[in-house]
Amino acid sequence: MNTERTPELFYNELAARFSSLLESEGLMGEDVMISTRSLTPEEAIGATRRRDYPIITGKDVMVQAECMGALGQAFTDAPAEFRGTLGEICTLDINGDSHDRGLFIAALNAVMKHLGLVECTVHCRNDGPELCAVDAAAYIKKTYGCPKIGLVGYQPSLLSALSADFPIRVVDLSPVNTGQERCGVMVEDGKVEGVTASICQWADLVLCTGSTICNGSIVDFLHLKDKVLFYGTTLAGAAKLMDLPRLCFADRYQRKTI
Repeated sequence: MNTERTPELFYNELAARFSSLLESEGLMGEDVMISTRSLTPEEAIGATRRRDYPIITGKDVMVQAECMGALGQAFTDAPAEFRGTLGEICTLDINGDSHDRGLFIAALNAVMKHLGLVECTVHCRNDGPELCAVDAAAYIKKTYGCPKIGLVGYQPSLLSALSADFPIRVVDLSPVNTGQERCGVMVEDGKVEGVTASICQWADLVLCTGSTICNGSIVDFLHLKDKVLFYGTTLAGAAKLMDLPRLCFADRYQRKTI
């Protein structure tokens, strides 16, 4: 995939690849219904020990889609509800309308899960985020050694696990977090010009939240190529279709409880 692209080019290619997949699987002409709804924080992540997850403290909402019994989720700040066919999903304006984009990404994840092409399309709950973070830190140490990590998007359990073993800088957009010290690390403000670019240049490895595909900023990180690793459930289907590196262990802990 050509990584030098605008959001319009990226989303157009994503939609084209999804449509092509549906055609090849014989699903485009089927009256397959997709339904989506927004989840409460408790439905999305359960009773977590930490209470500073963005879905609890910020504007992000988890949208969940269902396709033939398979579930797909997406974090978005523009939630919407929908019930319609796969053909209708493919007509959504994912480049120009952030509400349509969240619906499309959740539906994409549900369809890809139904087809058995991706795993980890549903966020882990209760103590799952903490366990996933430990797994992520172990994976990074085994795969990359001891890199300087730039964390794009404040995720408290991940920051806690990583800051114990790696040099790390974190950037976020929410005023709830920016300018605050979290886990001994100052959360830098991504709205300030040059801050995110500075962190990405400093880091050996950039861990970027997959929800950037919903807010449109994902294209700002594609040029990092082998240096970037997207994390979380939101990017599941798109990572497969667009050949993007992704880190997620959510399926290991779907049944875990505190």
